[in-house]
Amino acid sequence: MKITVIGTGYLGATHAAAMAELGFEVLGLDVVPEKIEMLGRGRVPMFEPGLEDLLRKHVAGIEGSTGRLRFTMDWAEVAEFGDVHFLCVNTPQKHGEYACDMSYVDAAVESLAKHLDRPCLVVGKSTVPVGSADRLAARILELAPGGGEVELAWNPEFLREGLAVRDTLHPDRIVVGVRSERAERLLREVYAAPIAAGSPFVVTDFPTAELVKTSANSFLATKISFINAMAEVCEAAGGDVAKLAEAIGHDDRIGRKFLRAGIGFGGGCLPKDIRAFMARAGELGADQALTFLREIDSINMRQRGQMVELAREALGGGSFLGRRVAVLGATFKPDSDDVRDSPALNVAGQIHLQGGQVTVYDPKGMDNARRLFPTLGYADSAIDAVRGADVVLHLTEWREFRELDPAALGEVAAARLVLDGRNALDPELWRRAGWTYRAMGRPTA
Repeated sequence: MKITVIGTGYLGATHAAAMAELGFEVLGLDVVPEKIEMLGRGRVPMFEPGLEDLLRKHVAGIEGSTGRLRFTMDWAEVAEFGDVHFLCVNTPQKHGEYACDMSYVDAAVESLAKHLDRPCLVVGKSTVPVGSADRLAARILELAPGGGEVELAWNPEFLREGLAVRDTLHPDRIVVGVRSERAERLLREVYAAPIAAGSPFVVTDFPTAELVKTSANSFLATKISFINAMAEVCEAAGGDVAKLAEAIGHDDRIGRKFLRAGIGFGGGCLPKDIRAFMARAGELGADQALTFLREIDSINMRQRGQMVELAREALGGGSFLGRRVAVLGATFKPDSDDVRDSPALNVAGQIHLQGGQVTVYDPKGMDNARRLFPTLGYADSAIDAVRGADVVLHLTEWREFRELDPAALGEVAAARLVLDGRNALDPELWRRAGWTYRAMGRPTA
């Protein structure tokens, strides 16, 4: 069995490399020549731990590689090559709307289907509005010369940035929406290795498979926003949200994960997925079922403004004008270079617009941050960012920041004042070095 991967962005590049690692011959397709050229050299256009090494292990033409992975821009070559075709193209939020932009998925199906003249399986992995698979299956049947021998299945992705390689090779679950035993059999063959290693294999219909990803992200967003809402209450009541989270986390019905209050979530998935979910529910006449997600979104976005106000308060409550602010972190999460909808950059940008002299440092996200916010200041290291700062904001929980020497930073800062926007630093360590430590939801900690 041979596999193709349509779309070689974050999801597609990872999936293609992982399929080669599982022993399959893989052909990846993209419509961007620069991306194909880069991948063909074993390079990836984003930072993801372990991905480039895995890619170089398998890309044809690289010395010592297995040669199991190639890339092309030719749709006919892909159709002729593959028995299973994975759709891994982007589904961004529409401009000015909550709804999902399906134009890339639709274009991929249109381009591929007309070349499919023999039995094969097209497998959607992109996050799409529920109902999309039914529509795309009908379109494939209409366009494909192979007719009913060309089937569609839906197999949502659950990758976490920073852990994408692990999540593909050792998934915590594999969900497949299928309409035939043949489709199920082919996908069991594709995922034979992780299934044998214990990954649960959940077989369902199209709508349920499409709903799994958005439901999971909505639940996760709800949990994060809940503890952030509790941080607001703790600020008002004089409580400690970190201790609150620890206490309720001992309840195994709730659990400890994702109960760390902070400046909220961002990135290319959670925000746009919950908004698209709300939009689709409205189209289906079930909008009342998801009205709570509007408040989840609101709580999340409100955290950014509250961090700005916390910084203003720490500096005496006046204007940011002329004050030097060091921002540690630019990416929306650690172990990634992704700055899409980054809370850290949003906070930095707001302070800058209000007159603050902001200097940002991030271990991996500097180039992307500069492209998005070119007017901010940038430093080559944490100590350079902190030099002369009146306040230090810790906004992305990189390990490098947790391991900083507060005493050394204190020697170069104008004032030893640190605001922990992720509740991830050790307060006692910083206080022993003479710093005033403040974190969201912990006014008396």
